[in-house]
Amino acid sequence: MSGTDEVIIERRGSAGIISLNRPKALNSLTLPMVRAIALALEDFAADPSIASVIVKGEGERGLCAGGDIRLLHQSGKDGSDEAETFWREEFRLNHAISCYPKPYVVLMDGITMGGGVGLSAHGSHRVVTERTRLAMPETGIGYFPDVGATWLLSRAPGEAGTWMGLAGLPIDAADALHAGFADYCVASSALPTLVDAIAALPASASTLDVHALIETMATHAGESRLAVNRDLIDRAFAGDTVEGILRALGREPGEFAAETAGVIASRSPTSLKLTLRLLRAGRASANLAECLDRELGACMGILYNPDFYEGVRAAVIDKDRNPKWSPASLAEVTVESIDRFFVPAQPPLFAA
Repeated sequence: MSGTDEVIIERRGSAGIISLNRPKALNSLTLPMVRAIALALEDFAADPSIASVIVKGEGERGLCAGGDIRLLHQSGKDGSDEAETFWREEFRLNHAISCYPKPYVVLMDGITMGGGVGLSAHGSHRVVTERTRLAMPETGIGYFPDVGATWLLSRAPGEAGTWMGLAGLPIDAADALHAGFADYCVASSALPTLVDAIAALPASASTLDVHALIETMATHAGESRLAVNRDLIDRAFAGDTVEGILRALGREPGEFAAETAGVIASRSPTSLKLTLRLLRAGRASANLAECLDRELGACMGILYNPDFYEGVRAAVIDKDRNPKWSPASLAEVTVESIDRFFVPAQPPLFAA
């Protein structure tokens, strides 16, 4: 075993195991954690005795609640380069996961949000459980779905990803499978057995071997609320303006539409408009790298956005859950104010 106090690296049989180890902080990612994970992945990729990698979270509450938002908040206030460094290295890690040469098995048990989605949803073998609560809740803190989420969300069935990105509400295992953020549902009580079984595979085990093994332990996730409401979601979220989406929701009967509209109306108006524009740009993008580069530019703009500091204050620092957004209404958010988030970061994340 090796790694840091916050990331435990283990070799067990033919498996390389990466365990996020900040349970009191819901395994929120720090820069040293990102670096430890990236280094472990490089080592495991080069090791012929390792057939697959398993990523999991320590503690009982979840895989990962996201990036360390307090660090990003403080970096922005101080004017330091810590936030940019974190985003650059985190986004490169997300991309490395998406093209990892060996089976990448991630256990999305419990809370899997923000940066936790970046660690999981780009992987090849994504396992959810009956305890999974997955979300990209960033519009609620004056931010936007990052870590390549504008690629993932824009490729979910119909407009499910638009619903997820704007509302930011947690979804369960069935919804994660429907939205294309997961591949299998396994009972949380069976995860230790699954880890041992993967580790017991020979070093020559292939992606198909790992898939077949997980399939033998997979269970039915139940009914997806997003699938049940797909027609409504596709109708209401097809527009390219947040105002139009809210009007469309207002025309839909039932509790689901009313709840969704109420949640969206409480989010940062700037974040909502930025998120929708990023999602539509993501839909037209050629690959994940293009989306990550665009997101990095938007991240740099976020550091000058008052809603980010107010959102983090209300949610994480003072915890009064009562942010005062500026501008306070969608009508006050201009096209020009969103344009500034689309200035490319320099240097770009990936060489042309």
